[in-house]
This record gives sequence, C-alpha cells and structure tokens, in this order.
Amino acid sequence: MKKHIYIGICLVCSVVLLAGCGKKNEVVDQAEDVELDKVVEQESETYSEDVNDAIAQAIAMEQESKQKEEEETARLEEEAAKLKEEEEEVTEEKAEISLTFPGKYALPFEGERGTVELITYEAKDYVGNGDSVEKKAYVYLPAGYDESKQYNVLYLMHGIGGNEKEWGLNNDTAKLKRILDRIMGEGSVEPFILVTPNGKALACEHTQENDPFYLFGLELRNDLIPYMESHYATYAEYDEAGYDMSATRTHRAMAGLSMGGMQTINIGIGECLDLFSYFGAFSAAPTSDAKGIVAKNIEESEYTVDYFYNICGTEDTIAFQSASAAAKDLPAICEKLVEGENYLWHEKSGGHDFGIWYLGIYNFSQLAFSK
Repeated sequence: MKKHIYIGICLVCSVVLLAGCGKKNEVVDQAEDVELDKVVEQESETYSEDVNDAIAQAIAMEQESKQKEEEETARLEEEAAKLKEEEEEVTEEKAEISLTFPGKYALPFEGERGTVELITYEAKDYVGNGDSVEKKAYVYLPAGYDESKQYNVLYLMHGIGGNEKEWGLNNDTAKLKRILDRIMGEGSVEPFILVTPNGKALACEHTQENDPFYLFGLELRNDLIPYMESHYATYAEYDEAGYDMSATRTHRAMAGLSMGGMQTINIGIGECLDLFSYFGAFSAAPTSDAKGIVAKNIEESEYTVDYFYNICGTEDTIAFQSASAAAKDLPAICEKLVEGENYLWHEKSGGHDFGIWYLGIYNFSQLAFSK
C-alpha cells in the first residue's frame, strides 16, 4: 500500500503542510549526493488536518475562476466583433513565451479548426482485485488530422474539483480549443494531439491509503496511453502483446493545473520518466513532491527531461508555497536542469485561477516537443 508524504501550506497559519508522493519514494536510498539528502530531510514535515480546508478552497476557486474566464471570453468576442465591423484584423503575429496571455487566443480561429472526440476506455484496479471500469476522456485532434502521419501527444490533467470536462473540451467554444486551434493553425507549433482524461483511478477502492489521484499513474501507463497509441496516429509502434513505450517518450508530454500539476510532478516525473520527457506544472497543488525529491528522481534516472515548465500566481494562497517548494530554483540542486534550456519558472500576479492556467498551457504548448 502506498504511503503518501504530504508537503503543502497551511492556509490558516501560512506554514508548510506537507508534500505528497505519487509513488513510494524509495529512490532516496543511500544517494551519493549528500546535499540532496539534506534537502529531502529538511523538507519532510508532518501531515496537517488543514489540508481538508485547502482542498475545499481549491475546489471553490476552480469553479469560480471558470465562470470568470467564460465572462472574459464573452467580452473578448464582443471586442472582436467590433473590430470586424470596423474592418480591422486580429494581429497575425505568431505566439511567443510570455507572462501576458494574448487576447486573440481566446477568440475563434478563422481558419481550419481541430476536432474533439470523446473516447471510452477500460481502466483496471491495479492495487486491488483487478476489477475494471469504463472511463471517458476528450481527445483534441489538430486540423487536417491524417492517419498516415505521426503526432506527438500531450496529456493534460485537471484539478481536484474537476474531471475530463474541466478544461472545457466538451464545449466547442472552449478557450483551450481556441488556443490550440490558433497556435497550431498559425504555424507557431507543430500540430499535436491533446488528451484531457479523468485523473482519478476510479477502478480502485478509495481508501486513505489508496487515493485515486495518486494511483492514476498505473492507469495512465497500462490503460490510457496504450489505448491512445492503438487508436490514433502517434509515434509509438503499438503491439497488443507489448511494446517499448520508452522508445517514444520524447513524443509525449504531461501537464496539469493544481492537483494535475501535482500529478505531473509526482507521477510524471516521479514514476513515468520512461514515458514522458516534457512536463508542465501550473499552480502545482500542496501535495506535490518537494524539490529535493524531484531533483533526486531526475538525477537518478537514466532518462533526461527535455523541458520542465512551471507557472504560479504570486497571490495564490493555495499553491504558491507548494509550487515554489516543488520547483522554484530547481536547477540549483539538479544538474540535469538548466534555466532557459530545459527549465523555466514563471510567476506573476494572480491567484489560483484559469487566468494563470490558460497562460500556462499557451506557453507550454510552445515548449513541448520543441527539441
């Protein structure tokens, strides 16, 4: 059974709560790097009951933020309509890494747009009796998707209060879809497939020791990725009898908001470096592994990280301290990460909201698969 070590923030006292492990962090065994050992020891704290308050607040913030973002998108559409009436065109400048979200990416793309499919796949209970359930996920296919080609795949995770619908791909007017349509349609990035699954391992019995968020890595590896690679045009050479998933790890990326950012760090980097080489954490939740553990997972792996991108709002009372503890200044203790080469930390004024998270996916879309 998994034992989770939590590191986070106490919202009442503003003290460190605890960081969690998406796996048993037994990679911390007798490492040669003494400095990293000290960092890990210093970052280990006891679990706080206030984590339940943090969870409730995070769910409320996600829901409130989604409503505000929808209102802002409607306002931008009105402005775009006025520009059209005045025969003014939306700027044709291509995307670039920024701390400000360009408003045009919230608008419908004028050219050919991508499509979204709802998939159903079987997910099993890998820690219990092996029972299975049917789960759903949304799959964005870029404009002109062609089965004869090969595409990179980005797995984008939701927050603690969400599911496969939280990023909005169940709605054709979703801001995420508009970002993808435009950033690919204008040629700023090569077309890729994006998947928004339900990040909870629903087949597993939910107990204190079997938290569905932390067990999702087993489903990701054994069920979701094989489904995608057997049904869509990816780089993997899928074989039902088994295939080398690590051979195409540079063609997969993982990212997520809040709890999904935690999963990216704890599961993506902590358990699945053989499956992914690009990672994006947006306001990583208080149960994220602390940077000493993250550094060890990267340093002791035979695999490299092609890019690790992070962003968080400085007024985020849920995640700023935990995200910082997990990833800020990480290159200082991790030789495999170099600022500006395969690592970037962004912080800007903002809270625990979609304003930060849409900027995160806008930037990460440009960094993923860039090497």
